[in-house]
Amino acid sequence: MRGMGYDRTRAHPGPPVIHPQFPGERLSLIPERILVTGGTGFVGSHVTQRLRTTGPDAPVLRLLTHHRPTPGDGDGGAPAVETVTGDLTDPASLRGICDGVTTVVHLAARIGGTQEQCRAVNTEGTRALLAEAARAGVRRFVHLGTAAVYRDEPHRGAAEGVPAEEPSSPTSVTRLAGERLVLAAGGTVLRPHLVYGRGDTWVIPAVADLMGRLPHWVDGGRARISMISADALAGAVADLAGLPELPAGQVLHASHPEPVTCRELITAVARALDLPLPEGEVTLGEALELLGGADDPVVRRRLSLLTVDHWYDSGRLWKLVGAGPGPRLGEAFERYASWYRDQRAASTGTAAVATGAGATVTPVAKAAAGAGGRVSGPAAAADTVPVTSASKTFTSP
Repeated sequence: MRGMGYDRTRAHPGPPVIHPQFPGERLSLIPERILVTGGTGFVGSHVTQRLRTTGPDAPVLRLLTHHRPTPGDGDGGAPAVETVTGDLTDPASLRGICDGVTTVVHLAARIGGTQEQCRAVNTEGTRALLAEAARAGVRRFVHLGTAAVYRDEPHRGAAEGVPAEEPSSPTSVTRLAGERLVLAAGGTVLRPHLVYGRGDTWVIPAVADLMGRLPHWVDGGRARISMISADALAGAVADLAGLPELPAGQVLHASHPEPVTCRELITAVARALDLPLPEGEVTLGEALELLGGADDPVVRRRLSLLTVDHWYDSGRLWKLVGAGPGPRLGEAFERYASWYRDQRAASTGTAAVATGAGATVTPVAKAAAGAGGRVSGPAAAADTVPVTSASKTFTSP
């Protein structure tokens, strides 16, 4: 079945196996029951929709809720969704949420905040959930991690276990600690890089923001980046949750197998949002100067995510689920263009205004084109808006 950016070539509803770290007995009269945390978030809402399938092999879906409303029960012919209430920062509130559960899909994470705030959810919350899963005899545990836990350096087709783990932000540091707890318990961790699609309030908005602040190609836009649509990622997570056996204690990269260039990404965003394309070319160092972040490690990290090679080998994941990730960004992004346009218009409080590829750009861009395509010096910097470490540009969770 071909879905929104995901090709499911076979289903995997079969019986679970028992992981030594998650002891339990398979009882044929007990249906598959999947507990999802973070089910109303960006990726989680897509995963929840994927799991709400019909048919005799459909699992029972249980959502851990905190504050947000949950999807309606049984709408559109989909089976009803169970809900349980709990707080990852309060271990006592999690008691019983895994009773009768065969698989946990842990998608909840704290993005941003202090080290302690992130640790309370991403590390200690994961620890508490693992303890409850073990108590209840859960057999499989799938955790959504992030490639942001890797050291900030070029990655070119890196397989799992190759890049050094050296996170820099409180979010990434605490998420890595949580991932390691899952791996030690025999769970499986997925690490996507950049995720886009309906519900994305970080990646594509940050790209559009950067295009306004830095209207120039950085190193020609040649950097290659791993990306995946939320629909494709959700399809992979759903299929993993239904596999009879998972790679216990292992990491799986989760991106489209074909990386996209920074130029391809920016061109797709410009076309979808009717923004002018960059003009002229600057080096990464010059870009940092223009953004006022040459000495700011946070800005350096955020800019490098799209201007330095960050692409990973995800072949193991797609082989395991027996499915494909669907079309590349150029084709897949068109499906989300209208949603992104609506969100951009809402965020600015104005109706979308067409600018087109021929729209007027800053004098800096004009100067770049007239000076051999390069921009440098104080005259260029004076025409830009500095990016501070508080900016959402290139957030690196």
